[in-house]
This record gives sequence, structure tokens and C-alpha cells, in this order.
Amino acid sequence: MAYRELVTRPVLNWSFVALAARTLVAMAPLALVFLVRERPGGYTLGAVLAAAYVVGEVVGAVALGARLNSARARPHLALGLAVGAAAFAALAVVAGGAPAAAPGGLRALLTSLLPERLGTQALSMEAVLSYAVWTASPALATGLALGVHPALPLLLAAVLAACAAAGLWALPPGWDADESDREGASMLRTLAAAWPVYVTGAAALSLLALAELVLPALLEQRGIAVGWAGPVLAGYSVAAAVGAFLYGLRGWPGALGTQSFVLLLAVIACVAAAAVLPGLALIAGAMLLAGLFQSGVQVARNLSLRDALPQSALAAGYSMLYAAVGLGYATSATLSGVLQNATSPSTAVLGGAGFALLLTLAAWGGERRTAATRRRATRADQSAATVFGAAASGAADAGEAAPGAAGRAVCGPGAGGGRRAGAVGE
Repeated sequence: MAYRELVTRPVLNWSFVALAARTLVAMAPLALVFLVRERPGGYTLGAVLAAAYVVGEVVGAVALGARLNSARARPHLALGLAVGAAAFAALAVVAGGAPAAAPGGLRALLTSLLPERLGTQALSMEAVLSYAVWTASPALATGLALGVHPALPLLLAAVLAACAAAGLWALPPGWDADESDREGASMLRTLAAAWPVYVTGAAALSLLALAELVLPALLEQRGIAVGWAGPVLAGYSVAAAVGAFLYGLRGWPGALGTQSFVLLLAVIACVAAAAVLPGLALIAGAMLLAGLFQSGVQVARNLSLRDALPQSALAAGYSMLYAAVGLGYATSATLSGVLQNATSPSTAVLGGAGFALLLTLAAWGGERRTAATRRRATRADQSAATVFGAAASGAADAGEAAPGAAGRAVCGPGAGGGRRAGAVGE
């Protein structure tokens, strides 16, 4: 099994750093809500702080990720995590923004630690780790905030950020990347060429926002105890971890873009089904299937981005994808909130699924145009190579013929040859 080849000391060190870095990201929004919930208007203030944190992540991923130096990534990532650790006690925007380059940088660092043939397994393992973190973190934040002290989750997040920053020194300082692989194009233009992958990421996480934010109201609408929302969402994350593991076990038919498109349509269908199904068992089953397919979308889009971008732009591309995912989540959360004020939760879910479908179709159209452009460029290169090869072959044939003709002119038999030889001699 290819997963066994991932069990190396560098990958285990990376897993420790990633676990610490991602747990703080998963805990932070809920921890901010619990920190201020007992104040007047606490839940509103908590939502504002959580939104500020997400905005900081989006801005930081775009601004800092594009400036990540591949050869010296470690001090850049460590500084961001250290600033994030210090900022959790002060400013949510800074706490979200400073370490925002870490997810993309760590993903690029992971793939650099392993042979290219293990890329699928490495990204599948990363997805399993992420979903495990997102399964445990809400319960951890809730337990610490309600059972010990409201500030404790943020303090733990600060400690985890500091541990992740220190753990980076057990990893290589960076990875090899030659900026000439962009063929003279600017970083921004190179990153923009992969826009269908970013839109796919936004569509996928917009569905996760629906699952997390509207599910409690949906259960209440169906006459089901709201307390079931937690177990259903935990099941969603566990199913997603299983799906990521299964995706990495073998190769799957179709191009990566096609896989993302088909799997994303399946996730949309499952979420839409959860909006109209009547009972808890059916809703939970639809959400489990959605999680199973969702992780396949995540791994396939990361692999697509790796194929679409040169090595020197990969870390910045992962950061752009992280920002697009945050925007998709935030946009869907806003849309679902507006729709819930105007209509029922089930209609809000269907509206959000429709929004995700529009993003998916836009990404698929862009993917097809990009693929067609690549095919035309490949055919042009092949035609140019054929013409060049034919010209080179003709020149070689002419070169071989010239010495033979000259020899016949000088030394060939017959009177003609003799006369030409005499003429030359004269």
C-alpha cells in the first residue's frame, strides 16, 4: 500500500506542525464566540469577531502567500504563526491574517518531501488530517469554554501556534523552485490562469457552510431535536476523512477536472436531498454521502492545482485556493442568513445549493476552455516540431548528397567527368 511510504520522520514531523497549525484555525471562530457570548449582544459580537478572523485569513492568504519565498519558507511561516499566537489575545484580524500563508506553505512543503508518484497519497493524508481536526476542534473548544473558562480555547490556540512555529525547525527550510519555470509571466498572471480550480474550491466550501450553519434550523423545521446537529456534522467529517483515504488508495478514471466536477455535483445533490428529506436517518445519510464525496473534491482540486501551476507558483496558488475557499464559505453563510430571514431553512439550503451549482458550472466551463487552449498549444508545438524536424532532415539529406556529387564531378568516369576535371585543373 502506497500509504506505508508516507511513514517517514519528515512526514511525521510535518504532521505534528500541521496538526497544531490547523487545530488553532478550526478552533478560532467558535472560541471567539464563546469568549464574548456572556456580554450584552455577545453572540452578535462573537459573529463579528469570527467574521473578522475569516477576513484576516482571506487577506493574509492572498497578500502573504504570494510573497512566500520557496527557498526560505520556514522563517516566513514561523513568523506568521508567532504573530498569530501573540495576536489571539488582542486582534482577531491579525490572528487570522498573520498565519494565513501557513496552510499553502505547509502543503507545498509536504509535496516536496515525497516523490511525485506519492502526490495523491500525500494530499489524501493531508485531507484525512484536516477532517480529523475539524471533527474534534468544535467539541474541544466548547468543552474548554463551558467547562473551564471562556478564554481558554484562545489561549490553547496561541500555544498551538507557538508549537507549530517551533516545530518548523524540524522540517527543511524550504523547497526547490526555479522562477524561470513561469516562462517570463508574472506571478499574478500565472496564478490567475488556474481560476477554475479556485472557483471549484469556493463552490465546495459554500456547501460546507450550508451544512454547518443551516442544519440546526433545518432539523428544527422537521421537528427533530436540534442537538442532533452535532452528531450529524461529526458524521459528515468522519465520512469525509474516510473518503479522502479511499481516494488515495487507487487511481480513478477521468481527468482531475472531470473528477472534481462529477464529485461536486454529487455533493450538491446530497445537500439538496437533505433539504427535502423528512426523517433524521435520511438527512444523516445524505450528509454522510456528502462528506464522502466532498473529500474527493478537495484532493482532486489540490492535484489539479499542482498540475496547473509551475513549481515556483505552487505555494502561492495553494494560498489563493485557501482564500477562495474562505470567500466561498463567507458568501454562502451570508446568503443562507439572508434567505433564512425571508423563507424556510429548507428553501435556504436549496438556494445555497443552487449558488454552489452556478459556481460549479462556471468552473467546469473555465476548465474546458483551459483544456482546449492547452490542446491547441500542444498541437501547435507538435506541428512546429514536425516542420522543424522535416527541415532538419532535408538539410541533412542535402548535406549528404553534396559530397557525392562533388566526387562524381572530379573523379567520375566518362569524358564529361574528364573534361570537368581538366577544366578544374586548368
